[in-house]
Amino acid sequence: MPSLTGKKALVTGAAKRIGRSIALALAAEGADVVITYRESSDAAARTVEELREMGVRAQAVHADLRNPESIRQAVKDAAEFLGGLDVLVNNAGRFETAALESISVEQWDAMFETNTRGPFLAAQAAYPYLKAAHGRIINIGSLGGIHPWPTHAHYCTSKAALHMLTQTMSKAFAPEISVNCVAPGMIVNGEVSAEYEHFAKKTPMQRNGSPQEVAAAVVFFASGPHFITGQLLGVDGGLGL
Repeated sequence: MPSLTGKKALVTGAAKRIGRSIALALAAEGADVVITYRESSDAAARTVEELREMGVRAQAVHADLRNPESIRQAVKDAAEFLGGLDVLVNNAGRFETAALESISVEQWDAMFETNTRGPFLAAQAAYPYLKAAHGRIINIGSLGGIHPWPTHAHYCTSKAALHMLTQTMSKAFAPEISVNCVAPGMIVNGEVSAEYEHFAKKTPMQRNGSPQEVAAAVVFFASGPHFITGQLLGVDGGLGL
């Protein structure tokens, strides 16, 4: 029997890319899945169709992680559709390249609204359901939250804060809820460019990662020992070493 049969999962920002792969991987292990989207309604509908074809219950709900009320409503809608929550994956994120000296207050705040405050508010909203189910929270961090990238100061700082939030939540929400974080490195989905090849050559494993490999790490935290909590798992082929 798949490891997550009968479990109920919410994955934010899962219409496409890494989030989509996470949702599909959870469904492959038997979980019913609700995904959120902000603008990609057509992609979200296609992902839900794929999930349902796997034999699980699935739904897409709109959520703007910059809006606290939108987050609370999305979590409530997901829990009502699923009949509770066992797993929350805070995947939705914002990425932007900008010279440190040119980053505006608006850019800085927008990055933290999505990458740090959004997961915090989603976890708060999901807390009662996850506590009742002895559930799991998996945050999607970044190698950029561990290593400073000079042209991504606001992004790196927001992800570093998310890593600390993971550890803080793991202590605050114990013993009922385990909280862990997956930190991807350079992840590509079949794209080819000189920049991607540059990172592949710098990586000890001599290639970039795939969304499916990030999803596998999420499944591990969603289905592995509940005793594992407060951990940061890099999925970067050794790039961060």
